[in-house]
Amino acid sequence: MTELEKGPQGRRRGRGAFERILGASRQLFRDQGINRTGMDQLCAVAQVSKRTAYQHFAGKDELVAEYLRRFDPDLMAAVFDRPDLTPRERLLAAFELPVSGSQDLTPMCPYIAAAVELHDPQHPAAQYARDYKKAIAARLAETAREAGAADPEQLGEQLALLLDGAAARTRVLNAESFPTAGAIAAVLIDAAIPVVGSHSRAATTTAANPATA
Repeated sequence: MTELEKGPQGRRRGRGAFERILGASRQLFRDQGINRTGMDQLCAVAQVSKRTAYQHFAGKDELVAEYLRRFDPDLMAAVFDRPDLTPRERLLAAFELPVSGSQDLTPMCPYIAAAVELHDPQHPAAQYARDYKKAIAARLAETAREAGAADPEQLGEQLALLLDGAAARTRVLNAESFPTAGAIAAVLIDAAIPVVGSHSRAATTTAANPATA
């Protein structure tokens, strides 16, 4: 392919083609699913020829894997990397990310959607989905540990399950479920993280009222 080669509708091909193909995949996979989206339609939306598409991706499977790999490379950095929040606040902020707009509600988590549609557990995209979900649970557990949770791994798994359940329920019912999930998360977090100063308050009360000891 030369720099002057052009695809459909006369658009110049080159480095921009790769990003246009990925952009088309994000749009189409989200709106209609992976299995219903063919390479012909992807190329039409991206405005590239099939030859160009296959020069960037060996096939649709490779494109799906790259689509997932690039979806959230920073593991919710907008939540976990916020220095202005305490660890407990970061755990709760994980449930505030999805925001309903005027057009539609939060779509199904792309990793869950891919796992549902792809029947081959060895598919590279299925592996990305598993790795991502494990990484999110690990990041939640790490933050729970910073917050002082007695069993951070358990709390991390519980919160990860809540996030996935809220994403699926929002899609099925077309009604926002994250506020409810966030309220449940707050109960779990409060139960898992000891209240700072509770022991000292108890000691003070006992000293002031020996009869209660």
